[in-house]
Amino acid sequence: MNKKRKGIMFSNKDNVNILTALLIQHNITDIVVCPGSRNSALVHNFCEAEDMVCYPVTDERSAAFFAVGVSLAKHKPVVVCVTSGSALLDVAPAVAEAYYQNVPLIVISADRPAQWIEQGDGQTMPQANVLSPFVRKSVNLPEPKDEEEHWFCNRLVNEALIECSRMEYGPVHINVPISEPLFNYDVEKLPLERKITCSQQINDSNAARKIVENIGKCDRPLIVIGQEARNRMEAVKHEINALRKRFVIVQDKLSDATEAEPQAIDALLASTDNIEALRPDLIIYMGGTIVSKLLKRFLRNSNPEHSILIDPRGEIRDTFMNLTDAVQCSTIDFIKLLATETKAIKSSNYYNLWQKEGQRVGNIAKNYVPTYSQMLATKLFHEKLNQYKVERQVVYGNSSAVRLGNFYSSDYIFVNRGVNGIDGSLSTAVGLAAANPTVKTFCIIGDLSFFYDQNALWNNNLHKNLAILLLNNSGGGIFLQLPGLEKSAHRATIMGSGLPVTAQGACQTHGIHYLSATNSKELKTGLEQFFNQKDSPILLEIFTDTATDAAAWQTFNEEIKKNNK
Repeated sequence: MNKKRKGIMFSNKDNVNILTALLIQHNITDIVVCPGSRNSALVHNFCEAEDMVCYPVTDERSAAFFAVGVSLAKHKPVVVCVTSGSALLDVAPAVAEAYYQNVPLIVISADRPAQWIEQGDGQTMPQANVLSPFVRKSVNLPEPKDEEEHWFCNRLVNEALIECSRMEYGPVHINVPISEPLFNYDVEKLPLERKITCSQQINDSNAARKIVENIGKCDRPLIVIGQEARNRMEAVKHEINALRKRFVIVQDKLSDATEAEPQAIDALLASTDNIEALRPDLIIYMGGTIVSKLLKRFLRNSNPEHSILIDPRGEIRDTFMNLTDAVQCSTIDFIKLLATETKAIKSSNYYNLWQKEGQRVGNIAKNYVPTYSQMLATKLFHEKLNQYKVERQVVYGNSSAVRLGNFYSSDYIFVNRGVNGIDGSLSTAVGLAAANPTVKTFCIIGDLSFFYDQNALWNNNLHKNLAILLLNNSGGGIFLQLPGLEKSAHRATIMGSGLPVTAQGACQTHGIHYLSATNSKELKTGLEQFFNQKDSPILLEIFTDTATDAAAWQTFNEEIKKNNK
């Protein structure tokens, strides 16, 4: 065991110091260390840290089994630290044993920088993931050069240490590339690192009560709900409506089954004069992806005291770069618990400010009438849809289309937002329509997505309940909304524009009733027929141009800012 001395100094390697600090914060203090030069910074830190107990063992194979024995005796995670190269392979038998015994063994290996792997230099074999499949998780730490890489390194260490202790324990592997020079020890203190905690699956209200306690201590709690299945959100729509009366809930139409009006969150954040006052001191995030890049940027620039993720698999998703806790629980169970446990909490000034800002933006959005454009087409479509009393489901394509839907829809939106690709949007809509033949299925989709996936119509399962609103501006309109892309002389090529194709031929081939519109009058007439078609699938193709579509959004943004003066 090591003996501590005065004048403690640590390595100047940031990833080594982040790892050392988080091991201590996760109460992992037993370290079996093996000799080597590449891992010298790691071993030095572990020997210097007053909280750690080090056991030097020369043979890596024996050292790893020695660590298993220490872990079995102390019933807690134990580290075995090795140098680069084949030293790592020597721990494999002990790792396999730990895997099948559920022993929390943490293998920490030093490594050469990525650029030198397999370049004929010493000990430069690929080390990341080399212990699979006998570890619960493998992470390869960066050597941080900026704040974002520091966050990434912190997150990876937290993820590995959490995984080691979950589900009755198991081994993990942390690989640490270290560049030369190796032997500088001039850092007086370890960094104060963010520790992420993760609870296990909850069967009672203990975790919810803890979060309620945090809510009671915070002045600015914010709930964010990302994409969730419609049937799941319908099961808790009454609870969500109750929570909305007391808390700020930011929710895309990808998870909202309450038929509430859309929130226009981008417009709110882009136009408010109260941006700092709107920042939360507590974030509760559940569900999958959210559409708004502006919302993600807003939350990433916030510094909440608590940032809590609710995830049914207990995964660590640090979307807002400030995660402090993860609760392994289904979204439905958590919303029900939260609604029950927070009944005594009243709305706050923070809540009132969000309500005021939301009403301001919502009123302007509702009254804004765009010129002829995709924006106008989507607005008029949803106004007609709100009068349509037949059971329906609404499917959107990705990119510009889903942003328009999120802005105008009062209906829940189906969209392939897991990966956010444009491929398969039409096929998904056809599948939804085929599986629910008595439910009217509306698909609103851009031309790139439609023509990329038009083989979706080459299908014997097309039903008369399918109605497609095709927004055709001969290119990817979303690219006109990306600041800076105009600097490229090849923006048109990047956008995939210059493809003046129409869906009329595809509709004739597949027995789909075809309509088109090139101006506001034809759009309104087309929508009347579109909603009244009952005998076959129907497609209404709206022809616009990308510049006009972008100008419609620009005019709205100017209107929002003007009305905020």
